Formats: sequence, structure tokens, C-alpha cells
Amino acid sequence: MLPQNVEEFLDSEIVNNQTDYRDLRTVILNGTLKRSPEPSHTEGLISIATHILSGVGAQVDVLRLVDHTVPPGVYPDMREHGWEVDDWPDLYHRLIEPADILVLASPVWLGDQSSMTRLAIERLYGWSSELNPAGQWSYYGKVGGALVTGNEDGGKHCAAQMLYALSHIGFTIPPQADSYWTGEAGPGPSYLDGNRGARNHWTTRNAVFAAWNMLHTARRLKDAGGIPAYGNVTFNWDLSQPDNPNPEHRA
Repeated sequence: MLPQNVEEFLDSEIVNNQTDYRDLRTVILNGTLKRSPEPSHTEGLISIATHILSGVGAQVDVLRLVDHTVPPGVYPDMREHGWEVDDWPDLYHRLIEPADILVLASPVWLGDQSSMTRLAIERLYGWSSELNPAGQWSYYGKVGGALVTGNEDGGKHCAAQMLYALSHIGFTIPPQADSYWTGEAGPGPSYLDGNRGARNHWTTRNAVFAAWNMLHTARRLKDAGGIPAYGNVTFNWDLSQPDNPNPEHRA
């Protein structure tokens, strides 16, 4: 069990850390439906991970998709498909493309992810057909994780879907790369209500493990130059079907 002063314990781990993570960048996509500056329960759990990530010097950007104009779609720029405004291309190039770690964070609604989190996954998917210099999909060499909050069941279900989606489009998923808080079944307190989530050592421990495991994995991938480009290079395969355009970018 963690000591009562959790922050003091986390800080001791940070101080005793011997690995340099200052060149790593993290972006956390908060799928809350609440626009800033309204308090977000999901951001409460995010703060546990960011305490570790920023504490060791990694750059951390937390983004609420609901604060931006991001239309639905599975193409990189939806302005090319009838939408007048699309903030996603700028967000992608400014935050996601240079990131070493990407975390999907979502509240639970009716046992599933929020619409903003599904939107983030769809828009990430739209860029998955881009290639890195080695000819691999664009997310190869990046690390993914998941955080989930709510006051009903669905934490593991949401994390499973979120982590699978990231893995499918090329992200590397470390061991124990997720944490969730869903409270008791039925209507009840959420993560920040009465500070209940922050007092739950199981959720806090898993968030801490997830943060460290993402850092460890990202460090090793970056030092190794990414995933080895052997047996997974797209140049060796032509699966295009020009007569049947398909948003399955990675088909």
C-alpha cells in the first residue's frame, strides 16, 4: 500500500530516478465533454500521470478536443471533404506528430468511451497511412496508454478498446499501460467528488505504473531508433485499389 502522503512518495521516486527523459514529449487527449475551464474528473486522474511525466522532465501537453473544432471523419484534413473548419491538422502537426507518448483519457458514458475519445481515435486513424522515413506507418516508434474515469462500470472495457485502437494503428503498448476509476455501480460520486479517486491507492498505483512504463518504453524505442524496419516496411506491399477508394488507410 502507498503511504498516506502519495505525492511525497511519487516525488521520492522522481528524485531517485537515474534515467534522462527530458527529450521525450507526451500528449494526453482528454475526451471530457466539459469545455475549459470547467473542472474535469478525467483530468484529475490525468494529473497523477502528469506528475510523474513532467516530474522527470518530459514535456506534457494536455488537450481537450471539445475545446476545438474537430469534425468527424477518417481523413487527415476534413476541409478537403466539405468541412469549413478543421483544427485537427494543426493539432496533429503541433502536438501529436512530435510526441513520443500519446495517452487517450476518457470518461465513461453508458459503459463506453465518450464521443470525444472515439472522435480522437477516428482522427488519429486518418493519419495512420502516413509513413515514417523507414517506410513504416507513422505511429511506429510511439508509445500509447489509456486512462478512464466514471461513476459506473466500463473501465476495463473502455481501456481495452482504446489500447487496441492505438496498437492497431502502430503504437507500442507497454505492460500495464492503463488505469481507471469508476466508483461504485450506479449513480454516485466521480473521481474528484470528495477526493475519492485520489484516495484510491489501486487506481493511483496503476496510473503511476502506467506513467513509468510508458516512459521506460519510449526511452528504449527512441534510443533504438524506433521499431526495427524489417518485415514491416510498406514499400514491399501494394494493396491499393484505385477503382474502389476506401477510407481503410492501412488496407
